[in-house]
Amino acid sequence: MFTSYLEIRAIQKKLEPFIHNTPILTSSTFNSISGCDAYFKCENFQRMGAFKMRGALNAILNLSGNDRRKGVTTHSSGNFAQAVALSSKIMGISATVIMPSSAPSVKKNAVRGYGANIIECEPTLASREKTTEEFIRKTGAILLHPSDQKDVIDGNSSAALELLDSIPDLEAIIAPVGGGGLLAGTALAAKAVNPAVQVFAGEPLGADDAYRSLKLGSIQPCINPQTMADGLKTQLGKHNFPIIQKYVTEIIRVEEVEIINAMKWIWERMKIIIEPSSAVAVAAILKEQKWFKGKKTGIILSGGNVEMDKLPF
Repeated sequence: MFTSYLEIRAIQKKLEPFIHNTPILTSSTFNSISGCDAYFKCENFQRMGAFKMRGALNAILNLSGNDRRKGVTTHSSGNFAQAVALSSKIMGISATVIMPSSAPSVKKNAVRGYGANIIECEPTLASREKTTEEFIRKTGAILLHPSDQKDVIDGNSSAALELLDSIPDLEAIIAPVGGGGLLAGTALAAKAVNPAVQVFAGEPLGADDAYRSLKLGSIQPCINPQTMADGLKTQLGKHNFPIIQKYVTEIIRVEEVEIINAMKWIWERMKIIIEPSSAVAVAAILKEQKWFKGKKTGIILSGGNVEMDKLPF
């Protein structure tokens, strides 16, 4: 059973004291080159710099007092790690994060800065999961999944709800997809508010398991993903995939050069910092304009945590 409209509204209200209602920006120049009427939901201005704060905080708020005392853990390449670290700090509980050795140093430094412990592992999904399982066996910590946990998905829905509250006549909405937690939350919110809204996703061509999963009707493995969008290297799960299957119209794949160009354009023309994962959704609109031409389109800019000495442009 998918989370209802009333339930996600209640979650949105519960999160309000702890998160930012992030700004929505427009660009007449982007509208002219894309052919759509675009509204950028700037989760790069969210606390800790990404939408992940919403899902992590909702999951922690829903823990019992006994579970909070056990502490929490997760595996993440960066943004969910930071979200868990900051949410845990706010709630006064301990957090340990399993991070791949390849994760950007800016994200590792932020996790430590929020007071969480880090255990590094090999940069594969299998290694992340195995290291996390071993830590839970030793400590009894409560697992928070970055994308495939109901509380996390539901918390993520609040970003799209805020966007739709401000722009209620949106005709389309797009988010980047990696693990699927943001896309599923976005789809839940969009369809709960207005079933006519079309939901899209952008995905790197070098990590296109969500595209393949949607086309083939079953979750396809994410094997050796190759993309600069480090936040999109994970795969869909059993909780978010049914939502994506039901509600997502199309997943648009983009090449690395298209991600770079979209990221650079946003930096130069809109004067805001976004990370490569965010740029994937922008690149998708520019690549497949036929889906969005003439439509009021919401774009979830998922985050802005960038390793400044490793910019792709």
